[in-house]
Amino acid sequence: MQYLLLIYTDEALIDGLAEGEYDTMMRGCLEHADALQAQGTLLGFQQLEPASAARTLRTRGGRTQVFDGPFAETKEMLAGFNLIEADSEEDALRIAREFPWARTGSIEVRPVRDVAKVRARVGA
Repeated sequence: MQYLLLIYTDEALIDGLAEGEYDTMMRGCLEHADALQAQGTLLGFQQLEPASAARTLRTRGGRTQVFDGPFAETKEMLAGFNLIEADSEEDALRIAREFPWARTGSIEVRPVRDVAKVRARVGA
């Protein structure tokens, strides 16, 4: 089963790291990601630009608006994601624990819906 690991970071905690610690964490994370990709567990990953570069689009009552940044006010911002293949939710959580980012934010583990089943159900 596929799971999406959504990586959220708190910029204040990132900024509070000792000099060079972020680079060390990122280097270890990328090396770990390479190993997971080589074994077929990590299917894809990306890091996102800062939330200040985001735009949020919302349509209500036929009117569309675009806002700067994320719509929700929160300390932790979505910083990236990892798409993994895991045998169970427990396995996905184990894999998520191997990444360092829970120290500077959180990692949301969410099952990926089978779109083929959705297509069949709605006739698309």
